[in-house]
Amino acid sequence: MLKAVLRGLAAASLAVLPLTVSTPAHAADTLSLTEAISALPVADESRDGYDRDAFRHWNAGANPSDRCNTRAEVLIAEAVEPPTVGPKCRLTGGRWWSYYDQAWVTSASGLDIDHMGPLAEAWDSGASTWSAAQREAYANDLGADASLVAVTARSNRSKSDQDPAQWLPPADEVHCRYVAEWAGTKLRWSLSADQAEAAALRDVAVGCPEQTVTYETAL
Repeated sequence: MLKAVLRGLAAASLAVLPLTVSTPAHAADTLSLTEAISALPVADESRDGYDRDAFRHWNAGANPSDRCNTRAEVLIAEAVEPPTVGPKCRLTGGRWWSYYDQAWVTSASGLDIDHMGPLAEAWDSGASTWSAAQREAYANDLGADASLVAVTARSNRSKSDQDPAQWLPPADEVHCRYVAEWAGTKLRWSLSADQAEAAALRDVAVGCPEQTVTYETAL
């Protein structure tokens, strides 16, 4: 995958060490999109007690000594044209493709790092029972390309904490990819979907007969 390839190239200049809060490795599973959606447990959601600060981010990333936090590491990995990495991991130059809205971005400051499964949505779907370390691992998940996505600030803020029953990317042609990455993220972290969310995922999947979902469980 693109992020994995670019992260590998970046390793020549940035020594890659284990993530500060690591998750165990498991064998990858590949399902059709329909199968992946069917594998999601369906349950009611509750936001009782949610606090964004319960998910520590951005942490020191893969290599604390390089001064690049998780946000910066995602930007470096996803850049189509790599930025220059300066002192204290200051990024200059570079070029990115925001797939949600099919837009080019030429400044790191114009990008947000979207949690594919928003932190509030994760809380609603099972993360309220996790330890602080598990929530930190989720919020800084560099172990799966789809978990953290560099996109335009406007598209990320339009999405906010909404699930696919409430929001899909403005570019219709990426809906298959988006719901596959959404389902894969939930399966990776053993999170549930509510009834409306599952129905919305199934509706999109009808138009995605060739779409697959590959994921490794993190819990």
